[in-house]
Amino acid sequence: MSSTAAAPGIIFGRHRKIMPYLPAGLPAGQAALYRERHEKAASLNSHLLGFGAVAEAEWAAGGLPQPDIAAMRRYRLERIRAELRRRDLAGVLLYDPVNIRYATDTTNMQVWVAHNPSRYCFVANDGPVVLFDYFNCEHMAEQSEVVDQVRPAVSFLYFYVGDNQPIRIARWADGIAELMREHGGGNRRLAVDHLDVEPAAALRERGMEIVDAWGVMELARVIKSADEITCMRRAIVSCEAAMAEMEAALRPGITENELWAELHRGNIARGGEWIETRLLTSGPRTNPWFQECSARVIEAGDLVAFDTDLIGPHGFCADISRTWLCGDGPATSEQRDLFRAAIEQVEHNSELLRPGISFRELVERSKNPPQDALACRYSVLYHGVGLADEYPTLPYLADWAADTADGVLEAGMVLCVESYVGRLGGREGVKYEEQVLVTENGPEQLSTYPLDARLAA
Repeated sequence: MSSTAAAPGIIFGRHRKIMPYLPAGLPAGQAALYRERHEKAASLNSHLLGFGAVAEAEWAAGGLPQPDIAAMRRYRLERIRAELRRRDLAGVLLYDPVNIRYATDTTNMQVWVAHNPSRYCFVANDGPVVLFDYFNCEHMAEQSEVVDQVRPAVSFLYFYVGDNQPIRIARWADGIAELMREHGGGNRRLAVDHLDVEPAAALRERGMEIVDAWGVMELARVIKSADEITCMRRAIVSCEAAMAEMEAALRPGITENELWAELHRGNIARGGEWIETRLLTSGPRTNPWFQECSARVIEAGDLVAFDTDLIGPHGFCADISRTWLCGDGPATSEQRDLFRAAIEQVEHNSELLRPGISFRELVERSKNPPQDALACRYSVLYHGVGLADEYPTLPYLADWAADTADGVLEAGMVLCVESYVGRLGGREGVKYEEQVLVTENGPEQLSTYPLDARLAA
């Protein structure tokens, strides 16, 4: 089949796996061998091989059950389609790898495709899920029963085609237009999350109305199913196990980079995926916040503050912040005061997370850092979290603007409760953050990593 046309005889059926495409130019008599290649690769997919004995043992020790992954996939797909129906959209075209993960539960070179758009997915309102994957990668989606068909991606990156971009874009747009004609039911409205100016224009030239997809996807992702919460708990357990290894490695003389590498190692060893930032600092680099970790040698008596921003097992984010004291000595009174202020802020604000409270009321009732630390405050009080940082983001009241989104908390939302306390002109600061599930009965803190006892004294 071509890169834009379905193979002859293929009938789309929701939740029905189909045979892979055969690549162009395949020599006669090699079709069976190619299918054997596909089956071999699919059987060895990392999603099928699991997360390893270490992670599984830690989850078993924590009493965490196996999630129903098939049910989770169906739940997510229905959440997307409900948003498409609500907005009268024929479908959604996704390039963001986290959105593709949500829609299909498939992965392939997640960080690379985030800045090299060579993998995308079409989800019809009432029709197929078609994944356009990287060259010769059709086996990467075999384990996901919600993917109806895999086709080779048509990438129009300059990296691939140079000044022939207009020709490649036209071929790509013809393929999307064909899907819309076949499965749009006459509706020409298509939501897209990431698209450059030229390909967007090419779709409009073919009669499509292009709508931003981020509202579709963020609102679909905002309420987690029970299976998603189980996956998130697993990611947090793995993250906190890696944090324990990291804390055990903390000693005077280690560099920030060396310490940060321990978190990466622990995450990957447990089947995690990547870490989004490099937010670990020590001593004077903890104030102000937002420095990337460095070659600085950590000294005895330094505060060490970090934010995990970790994409762990099942692709779920564990976004937890802690501040530790390096060495065997006691904390100073100033270090304890900063730490206490951060703890009190997060504890107070976590208790406010109950269904029915509006975003604005939540912010109005939230506790701030001390006045002499307010100028150095963190960027937000709360933000949603799931497969990554997600909607909503709730700023401090002083930062609430006319274009800040209001809304209402609902059961099934998960939020990170943030604090950074560092005095203006001070030497050090404390970063603290917990991950909290909103339930019908109020907040449930999902993150459980213990606090540094010397700072909490």
